[in-house]
Amino acid sequence: MTGTRYFVGGLLVVGLLGGCEPFEDDGGGGGVGGVRFSKGFAFVREDDRNVFVVDDAGDPNSPQRLTSTGGAYWPSVSKDGRSVVFVQRGGLGTSLLTVPTTGGTVATLFSENDAACARGCTNFRTPTFSPDGRGVVFVFSPGNSSLTSLGRVNTDGSGFQELTPNSVVAYGAPSFVPNGTAVVAPTGSGLQQLNQVAYVPLSGGAIIASSLGNDVGTVANRVAVSPDGSQVVLDGRGSSSSVRTYVGTLSGGRLGALRRVTSYGGASAQETWPVWTGASQVGFLFADSAGGDPGIYRSTVSAAPSNSVTLAVPSAAEPSYGPL
Repeated sequence: MTGTRYFVGGLLVVGLLGGCEPFEDDGGGGGVGGVRFSKGFAFVREDDRNVFVVDDAGDPNSPQRLTSTGGAYWPSVSKDGRSVVFVQRGGLGTSLLTVPTTGGTVATLFSENDAACARGCTNFRTPTFSPDGRGVVFVFSPGNSSLTSLGRVNTDGSGFQELTPNSVVAYGAPSFVPNGTAVVAPTGSGLQQLNQVAYVPLSGGAIIASSLGNDVGTVANRVAVSPDGSQVVLDGRGSSSSVRTYVGTLSGGRLGALRRVTSYGGASAQETWPVWTGASQVGFLFADSAGGDPGIYRSTVSAAPSNSVTLAVPSAAEPSYGPL
């Protein structure tokens, strides 16, 4: 058993938590061990690009830092809440790294141009754990192509597989369906033109693509599958410059009609990087036209757009939430 630190209302509370399995150090440096985390947000901050976590029962103004060297992007919490996978950018390109949510050693999972990637893998983006915790699916550029693809690798770094080979479209941030047999991801002619939602079986079966409709032109960043697999949430860009949070049904791999979740902020407000934080609640990153630091907000999913939102974490970027 190891001592833990838990910030509640700014007070340091000491408790006990079972230790995590050891990780091999990649030399990247991590935060101190002993952070208590059971459920909550993982995110980065734009000023230093380190990975942070904050437990739902903790103080959102005092998040716990898990990395120390910067260069971190797109953290994602594992389904058991024990680990975060993220992309590290540096002088040698991009790598997939992991760090325990309780703090400690950072480990390298997979690096650019690993010999297992026959076409050459560069520009890693938006990794996510499989529900069983045995694999990670992520976006990469094959052979420095402008079209991005989806790849999968085991959490011990073995077994790389390209999920969308020979594709003539690009893919954005993936999200697993609950049983782990497929991922759902935005797709289109490029990362700035993701105008469909794709259902991609991991078995190599036929990919199903659905149009967005309902005045949503493109997905700005992410599509996320609900805990029960019946819905998705996405950040949709309309005809104006605004980005809003939308929810739609998912049935048979196909996306149903989209409806807006919120009516918060002015016409140019940005609601991005949506995540599910419960069966009928979503979180999203909100930035207003004033250009201040974005924060993570929560909103209940209902039949009509709501202007009732709650600030969950100030000064954050690229949030993930778990476990669910």
